[in-house]
Amino acid sequence: MGEVVGEAAAQHTNRLAGETSPYLLQHAHNPVDWHAWGEEALRRAKEEDKPIFLSIGYSACHWCHVMERESFENESIAAFLNKHFVSIKVDREERPDLDEIYMAAVQALTGRGGWPLSVFLTPDLEPFYGGTYFPPEDTRGYPGFRSVLESVAGAWRERRDDIDKSAARLAKHLRTQMAEVRASGETLTNASMAEAAAELERDFDAAYGGFGEAPKFPPSFAIALLLRQYLHTGIDGLVEMAALTLDRMARGGMYDHLGGGFHRYSVDARWLVPHFEKMLYDNAQLAQVYLEAYQLTRKPLYRRVAAEILDYVLRDMTDKRGGFYSTEDADSEGREGAFYLWRQQEILDVLRDEAGYLFCQVYNVRPNGNFDSHEGYHKGLNILHIEKPLDVIAGGLGIDRHELHGKLAESRQELLAARERRVRPLRDDKMLASWNGLMISAFAQGHQVLGDKRYRSAAERAAGFVLENMIQDGRLFHTYRNGEARVPAYLDDHAFLIVALVDLYETTFDTKWLSAADALAQKMIADFYDAERGGFFFTSHEHKDLIARTKPTYDGAEPSGNAMAAIGLTRLGRLTDNREYLAKAKDTLEFNHANMMATPRAFMKMIVAADLLLTPPIEIAITGAPDAPEVDAFIRVLHEKFIPSRMVAVIDPASTDPKLAGQVPLLAGKTLVAGKAAAYVCENFTCKVPVTTPEALSEALGATMEDDDA
Repeated sequence: MGEVVGEAAAQHTNRLAGETSPYLLQHAHNPVDWHAWGEEALRRAKEEDKPIFLSIGYSACHWCHVMERESFENESIAAFLNKHFVSIKVDREERPDLDEIYMAAVQALTGRGGWPLSVFLTPDLEPFYGGTYFPPEDTRGYPGFRSVLESVAGAWRERRDDIDKSAARLAKHLRTQMAEVRASGETLTNASMAEAAAELERDFDAAYGGFGEAPKFPPSFAIALLLRQYLHTGIDGLVEMAALTLDRMARGGMYDHLGGGFHRYSVDARWLVPHFEKMLYDNAQLAQVYLEAYQLTRKPLYRRVAAEILDYVLRDMTDKRGGFYSTEDADSEGREGAFYLWRQQEILDVLRDEAGYLFCQVYNVRPNGNFDSHEGYHKGLNILHIEKPLDVIAGGLGIDRHELHGKLAESRQELLAARERRVRPLRDDKMLASWNGLMISAFAQGHQVLGDKRYRSAAERAAGFVLENMIQDGRLFHTYRNGEARVPAYLDDHAFLIVALVDLYETTFDTKWLSAADALAQKMIADFYDAERGGFFFTSHEHKDLIARTKPTYDGAEPSGNAMAAIGLTRLGRLTDNREYLAKAKDTLEFNHANMMATPRAFMKMIVAADLLLTPPIEIAITGAPDAPEVDAFIRVLHEKFIPSRMVAVIDPASTDPKLAGQVPLLAGKTLVAGKAAAYVCENFTCKVPVTTPEALSEALGATMEDDDA
């Protein structure tokens, strides 16, 4: 990422200049005397007895940039901050533990949250006042940042005892609230999946897909749950809800029709006008649900969207060493969405007349623009989007659908090449272990479903990068940039990577990935598991200076760490026959069962994890060389079908590794049949007669799934 700064760079350089986070480096030349969170800043607050101003944001956050321009680059506001406060700037992606704690504090104080997060703390790190974005001056009844600073500084001088008491009460409330998860003691069932599906149906937008009103975020967890509930019930309406949502998102303006990948969310119900930042974790999860939907429906649109997401990440978000970058900004040249928006004449100038007018007709490009915005610079600009399915449009135009698809694909490539000449949004090129885990899973599954070897290679390179560069002396680190791994890893880093490494094993059948997953699982249990009450804490003993230790169970933009830990331990435990892993997964899910039943929409990934544990696995053992054509034919059959409970392992009879069958007990005793590669389908500790053709394997899988539905 180019660390471009304004004129202030010539005058100011603060302590953030020594950091590696691109977000912190963006503020390294503010006149504010910023500190990173650490011993120096916390000690200074105590020694000088000053309140802490804590500002939390991330590099792709539009309003974070606005507050920086308006307030943090303002010399007089900065001077007041420097005199009366110790100012700390935090990248929420680098320190999600701090973000979670102080976001909860602001929500408790104000009833709302968001970024930038602006919090005032005592030197003991206890919050007493906060908000999100503040304009620089008082505006339409809203306090300006200057007024807030003056009020807080005055209260600190004149009502210190009151502040200390209220801060202590809030900190106590946070410790109780964040550590407390309602333990149920109930027997685990998957009844919560049916309840969650019913809630989704009640909240479904039958016109545009998605759930609830604007703003609309990509509902990856909901789609995954609906597809799994369909397998149990056969109710077509579940797939129809998922399909309409996936269709509308893929045709809307939230999708980048030229470069692939999704923007963060839509401000309207139609999926038309997005906030334009792109997040690695969104695109990893969306690639996976589009792949699953393709397996279930065989709809070409889902295959294309999944491939375009993965190709976007390969092209724009992959480091030369193999890891994946974090985000792309919403803004370029100081304007939100400037990189992605088009004037009609720009398109006509790039494309030939006939192709240009056809493209504008299909993508709803108009001379005066096609969306409303409060930003004057958006006037006359267009968001590319498609109102109807392309096959319907082809019929209306009297064009063969294949011909239309071909013409549009050619036009998209020409426009993409033209767009590449624009000033790109800033890219946050730090690499996070957790988000890399999500993306490794997406690429592994992309190879499984689409058969593209580039995706397998990308997954292997990224996993190799993380294991080689982000683990030191057996300790995983959360973030990596410029040759330096920083911040002890969190629960999410371990859990997401365990799932990714199991996905990678089931893609390559190289047991080194299982061994790496096993080492991470052992470390995760040792450092994060709550042996007294069950479940996993977000932080380990290595994370210092925190006023609360949280136990994340509900989903946010990313899946719950506890849900992913349960999924990873279930899958790894089944493959390696490790009963401790299965017991820990069960305890974690049982501990959260009451929450899943009470508010299922908040725990959809946990519900998916419970469904995985409760559904008897379909185990497939294949004998033969992993790269042999006949084995590949078996693998293709497996990946054509949507079978979430599937586990698959391959053993090469020519292998000289005596530990393999011990590491994956499913493979014990599995041999070639009459000298041919064979597939063994097993369920409930019973294996069917081995089959030696892909057709026979497909029949065996179909019979097994019908038995499950009975």
